[in-house]
Amino acid sequence: MTTADLAQPVAQPTTQSAAPASGWGNSAPLGLAAFAVTTFMLSAITPVVFGVALMYGGIAQLIAGVIQFRTGNTFTGVLFSTFGAFWLSLFAIVQFFLKDIPAAHAGHALGLFLYAFGIFTVWIWLASFRTNVVVVVALAGLAATLFVLGAGNYSGSGLTVEIGGYMGLAVAALAAYLSCAELCEASYKRPVLPLFPLVKH
Repeated sequence: MTTADLAQPVAQPTTQSAAPASGWGNSAPLGLAAFAVTTFMLSAITPVVFGVALMYGGIAQLIAGVIQFRTGNTFTGVLFSTFGAFWLSLFAIVQFFLKDIPAAHAGHALGLFLYAFGIFTVWIWLASFRTNVVVVVALAGLAATLFVLGAGNYSGSGLTVEIGGYMGLAVAALAAYLSCAELCEASYKRPVLPLFPLVKH
């Protein structure tokens, strides 16, 4: 079972040119790829990350989430839409609002922002135990990463932020693996990379 199966199964095409019964493809590989690439760039402290956060991590992932809702997949719809909004919010905060916050409180503001999404990640992680092992581990790692980055920003500890960055690289790798697994399954019409499902059909 992949993340696309969480709410209700979507009929799979019987030939490569056939369309799913819903008329929509599986947008999960897009949402996961957008999260993986943007998280990797932010964790590596790449200067162009905020453009990617706006267009790929934000808008593309939000679109992927809306498509998941359209195809009946509530879990992935909430997941991708929320983290699409996370990247859009981070872009807006850094580009437009952070300059109006006193320098002494900027770290606190970013820390609270990261803590809030860390808390969200905990409750969606609790809903993930009917997916697969990779999703559960990725969400646990993401929650831990957000809390560590939140603590680093809130306290002004560069070392803690650096540790959070390395954790983010690991989470990005897991998201990339999930994206590749979903994309390969859609392309080859069978599981290719193991995800270790937690529920058997």
